Amino acid sequence: MNLPELVKTKRQVLLLFSLLMICVAAAAQAQPQNANAKDTNANSTANTNAPAWSKPPVLGERFPRYQVRPGDVLNLDFRFQPEYNQAITVQPDGFISLKDVGDIQVNGRTVPDINAEIVKKYSTILKDPVLTTTLKDFEHPYFVVGGEVNRPGKFEMRGDVTVTEALQIAGGMNDRSKHSQVLLFRQVSSEWTSVKKLDVKRMMAKADLQEDIHLQPGDMIFVPQNRISKIKSLIPSSSVGASFRPTGN
Repeated sequence: MNLPELVKTKRQVLLLFSLLMICVAAAAQAQPQNANAKDTNANSTANTNAPAWSKPPVLGERFPRYQVRPGDVLNLDFRFQPEYNQAITVQPDGFISLKDVGDIQVNGRTVPDINAEIVKKYSTILKDPVLTTTLKDFEHPYFVVGGEVNRPGKFEMRGDVTVTEALQIAGGMNDRSKHSQVLLFRQVSSEWTSVKKLDVKRMMAKADLQEDIHLQPGDMIFVPQNRISKIKSLIPSSSVGASFRPTGN
């Protein structure tokens, strides 16, 4: 083999060796990435298959806006077209009827959302309407007291009210009531209602109202006549309404 051929052969060997080293380095670098990818996929699969109770809860909005409901009254004020100013009551089906433009569904929607929808609706007949929508009247917070009280019914909640105060507002418990097993129903979702049993007799006897629960809007208090030894902490909401037949204030 002459000198030029020998030099050419060495260059080929060096080139092959360089390519081999590049391949080895690339494989070594790809291995941890593949391992990380497998771990990520494994974690993703584990999270997907994990039971619902083990997953972190989804938090709701911290300061939710009021959602309009049937019976609420909305006041519409047009800056440049006062002839379209209106005070509208939300109908039982959740719709409102707008002058000259028809109906829109507003139940469960916020006032800013409704305002934008009304502006869009009136833009079909008015040029650049400027509208201010305000909540003129709404269902006031209330609580319900039923069972063995002297004046059962639905009462407007004016300020902070506790269970014992609510019982007094309802005329107090009568001589057929079971003071030691007063029930407080509180709706926790559209399907479930929590139930708590309160020993009002013991609280009053010891003059200790530390366990006197502060009511929330929509709470229901039931004073039984007969002894209730067992009751589940959660019951279907559909079964609660049958126990309450308020006759008014």
